Amino acid sequence: MPATARTTPSRDKRRLRAALDSRPMDDARIGRGVRRLRHRRSWTQEDLAGRCGESQDAVSRVERGHLGDMPLRRVRSIARALDAEVVISLRWRGGDMDRLMDEGHAVLLGSIAQLLEASGWITRSEVSYSVYGERGSIDLLAWHPPTRTLLVVEVKTEVVSVEGTLRKHDEKVRLARRIAGERFGWQVRGTSRLLVLPDLSTPRRHVERHGRVMASAYPMRGAGLRAWLREPGGGSASGLLFVSPTQQVRGRHGPVSRKRVRHARSSVTRA
Repeated sequence: MPATARTTPSRDKRRLRAALDSRPMDDARIGRGVRRLRHRRSWTQEDLAGRCGESQDAVSRVERGHLGDMPLRRVRSIARALDAEVVISLRWRGGDMDRLMDEGHAVLLGSIAQLLEASGWITRSEVSYSVYGERGSIDLLAWHPPTRTLLVVEVKTEVVSVEGTLRKHDEKVRLARRIAGERFGWQVRGTSRLLVLPDLSTPRRHVERHGRVMASAYPMRGAGLRAWLREPGGGSASGLLFVSPTQQVRGRHGPVSRKRVRHARSSVTRA
């Protein structure tokens, strides 16, 4: 085996460990933030401890940035008492983690764009907007000229927050007509929405878990939704579509696809 093949995994592990070991700076920042939020409310450490059900010593340790040996639930409990939240991020090779996470999103975005364009839709991806302080980016804005139907497509690789997904999608639908008219000159007759998720077991379970809410927000599914996408009728539609993430999409560096990792069986297992 070449030397580079042997050393690459350990080098990657060292880089990942170095990124994780940079947490003390973030811990100190969290501590300073907790202390300032507490002072903003004119609370003592005992006051905050009583509000969150933790000890004064725990509050003191958080404010000093000593989070390494504290359970995350305790840190979050203290933050919630201050109407704040603790957000964890994972860093790897600078910005490479973002590109790795975005790969699945790009596959789904390319797949739904191809499906819509095959049915006569005109698509525009990553349409950014800033209207009266509301900012964001529409994953895919699709236009069906014969019916003058506008479709606001939200692409998610996973549903982390149902409430957050619905709220942001509602915002984009509300602003889409104006954005389409000003940006592309499309004279919209009706605006519809589509949520796209990967056809995998975990996203399906999340949708089933929040079945009543998701069914109310996105009532159109399956064959009926696909038929509407081929021939959109009058009025507005709202649907949820599961798209296979294994479909290849041409990217700047060739086809991109989601892969399932399979470990090679050992000689003993094969025997």
